[in-house]
Amino acid sequence: MADIKSLDDLKSAVGNAPAAAPAAIVRTPMRDKLGRAYATGKRKNAIARVWIKPGTGKVVVNGKEVAVYFARPVLQMILKQPFTVANVEGQFDVFATVVGGGLSGQAGAVKHGISKALQLYTPELRGALKAAGFLTRDSRVVERKKYGKPKARRSFQFSKR
Repeated sequence: MADIKSLDDLKSAVGNAPAAAPAAIVRTPMRDKLGRAYATGKRKNAIARVWIKPGTGKVVVNGKEVAVYFARPVLQMILKQPFTVANVEGQFDVFATVVGGGLSGQAGAVKHGISKALQLYTPELRGALKAAGFLTRDSRVVERKKYGKPKARRSFQFSKR
């Protein structure tokens, strides 16, 4: 081992070392024979199966238009977020089936599914979607009720006398 007494010595020693850089992961698009990408999205107790394919931006959830199924504008905005972040608005048609949970959880599950399907269809979009946090499953669920308690953690009122 060479005597390293300064930062310049360290840089030269490291510069001469063989580079063992990890190989970059090459992601290939995953599509079925109909040209669609499929992904499962989850949030709270809701599970969404999502298919995307190139199209005009039409979104169908459980056989209904998105404006009918998710009537609140906030929920419709949640569904559009992955397309806005990836800058592909109006380029993909979405077909989704959702079960479980409430409307808010279902909207989050469809958003998660759309994000995963987008990165499977076009792997270059993965960086933007991951940076926005759309590829991470939000695993927060309602805690179960415990026996001897009125709710999950709430206790009965204490009486000193």
